[in-house]
Amino acid sequence: MQQQIAALHNTIRNLSRALGKLLPKAGDSMAFTLEGKTALVTGSGRGIGRAIAEKLAEYGASVMVNDLDQQALKETKCLLGSVGKRVEHLAGDLTQADFPDKLIHATVDAFGSVDIIVNNAGYSWDNVIQKTTDEQFLAMLEIHLMTPFRVLRAASTFIREAAKREIAAGRRVMRKIVNITSIAGTDGNPGQAGYSSGKAGVIGLTRTLSKEWGRYNVNVNAVGFGLIETRLTQALTGGETNIEMRGQQIRIGVQQAMLESVKTACPLGRLGTPAEAAGAVLFFCSPLSDYVTGEVLICGGGFHF
Repeated sequence: MQQQIAALHNTIRNLSRALGKLLPKAGDSMAFTLEGKTALVTGSGRGIGRAIAEKLAEYGASVMVNDLDQQALKETKCLLGSVGKRVEHLAGDLTQADFPDKLIHATVDAFGSVDIIVNNAGYSWDNVIQKTTDEQFLAMLEIHLMTPFRVLRAASTFIREAAKREIAAGRRVMRKIVNITSIAGTDGNPGQAGYSSGKAGVIGLTRTLSKEWGRYNVNVNAVGFGLIETRLTQALTGGETNIEMRGQQIRIGVQQAMLESVKTACPLGRLGTPAEAAGAVLFFCSPLSDYVTGEVLICGGGFHF
């Protein structure tokens, strides 16, 4: 009897040790891992996109980064590579009709899979409606709505075929889609007819795909940002700050008075950081959101237009 009791104690002790290796320890910030997952983050040369790519790599994912700016993209790749994670990059214009397909194929060829897609690429080209040209309005729809549509359409074949194989083998493998929207898309914002329309449209795309792809074990959600500290929300200082898109010089930045009014109106009293924005996206990329789909999470410090 004593030998049986001793053997039972040994078994319990061994199980406890094994379980201890699986569960997070006290003070351990990682309650999950993305090891073995491949993530694609568009618009990840700088700002929020870079912070998202960093966060996913920090939690173990291999990452394909993409941006129009080749130099900024190389900087992101070096940054992620310095933490020992596998990173690949492909620079290119996502608004070119054939590029999203090339990007998905490059991701699958490099890593063998695509498990997480974050449609983050975007910019703003603002004006009141009477001064907004067709070119300007369509440019906003193209980058904020058409581009995510093309990326996800390109990924659909791999996602569906992989899911069918996994389901046939009795395995449930969850994949994650996170589309980036904005409080301009949920609330509207004066001077942003095109931007707001594109960001509102991607919410419809998100909720439709959540219904189409649920059968393939894909969570499709959106994160809507308020004002986050990036070059698009930097204070205008009198000098022109521009980005070039297809030969157009587009002024970026926000009047200092507006920034101050936002801080006053925001319950948290400040703008958000790219790292904080990335944290909201990480939730939808993690196992913590395995039973959440078709939702929009607002990350804006409580501020609404």
